[in-house]
Amino acid sequence: MSTFAVDPHALKDTIAVTLGDKVRQISVKVGEITLVVSAADYLAVAQTLRDAPGCQFEQLIDLCGIDFSEYKDGAYDGLRYSVVSHLLSVSLNQRVRLKVFAPDDDMPTLASLTSVWSAANWFEREAFDLFGIVFEGHDDLRRLLTDYGFIGHPFRKDFPVSGHVEMRYDAERKRVIYQPVSIEPREIVPRIIREDNYGGLHG
Repeated sequence: MSTFAVDPHALKDTIAVTLGDKVRQISVKVGEITLVVSAADYLAVAQTLRDAPGCQFEQLIDLCGIDFSEYKDGAYDGLRYSVVSHLLSVSLNQRVRLKVFAPDDDMPTLASLTSVWSAANWFEREAFDLFGIVFEGHDDLRRLLTDYGFIGHPFRKDFPVSGHVEMRYDAERKRVIYQPVSIEPREIVPRIIREDNYGGLHG
């Protein structure tokens, strides 16, 4: 059952006409609209989606980062990092997913949406903390979930599972200290173990 008050294909057409050549890709799958725009148009598109008649997406519901890692060749323009936002129009009871790719893999940078939706504040801080995506124009872009002095971005696919440092209580110093990880890094490869007669009838 669709959550749209209007036909998603009609909304897709409305968004496409409203945004014109700023639309890089737009699709409807399982009743959900996904809109892809370029980083250069990201902020302007967000403002238009909020204000334009027929769109009126007053609320940002969620914003998160994505690291495509080695799978980036199958992604848009072969770029590694993406940001996905979910928008809601309360007045028109409709939703859209807005997707943008950061143009530089070494320093992924996108415009901040905090000037359009204040709810973007902590979402963008989380994406910065966990993925290292920088949001230009954000007034207070600090880490949100990791500790002070944390090195790296733990949701990046190349971040080691065991991390870089570990903490323990030092009885002599009578405080918690950080030290390099003592666990040897290892690659975990999933294995498929097929038992004899697996899935077959027994007895």
